[in-house]
Amino acid sequence: MIATTHIRPAGDTDLAAIEELLTQSNLPLDGVREALGTFVVAEADGDLVGVAGLEICCDDALLRSVAVSPEWRSRGVGRALVTRAISDAEARGIRALYLLTTTAEGYFPSFGFKNVERADVPEAVRATREFTVACPASAAAMSRSLRP
Repeated sequence: MIATTHIRPAGDTDLAAIEELLTQSNLPLDGVREALGTFVVAEADGDLVGVAGLEICCDDALLRSVAVSPEWRSRGVGRALVTRAISDAEARGIRALYLLTTTAEGYFPSFGFKNVERADVPEAVRATREFTVACPASAAAMSRSLRP
């Protein structure tokens, strides 16, 4: 029987597994603990196999920390996590989502994200640790409007 995943909100007890998955995926841990309440995880047979997070910045949010265990990649887990994060942001009334990526610039346009200049990203989002410390200047900035 093939295991299926369940997407659910992240809890405090997930932090260690999230940090381990992000480390294995070469993604930064800066700010994860503080934003954990807006993260979602994918679970299969009791194991955490994927994660995606929102970092709320006034009317906008940073989509961050999207990672899937290697054995679960190309099985729709990442798509389910990003879709859930976008839905959660819409439910919160977020105006737009932003992200930084060094490896997945070709992946996010299928969700409506477009490349933007870093200078065009709202100041509150640019002030996050992800923008200021964790991601290199070479990372592509992308955005997706959620409401007019």
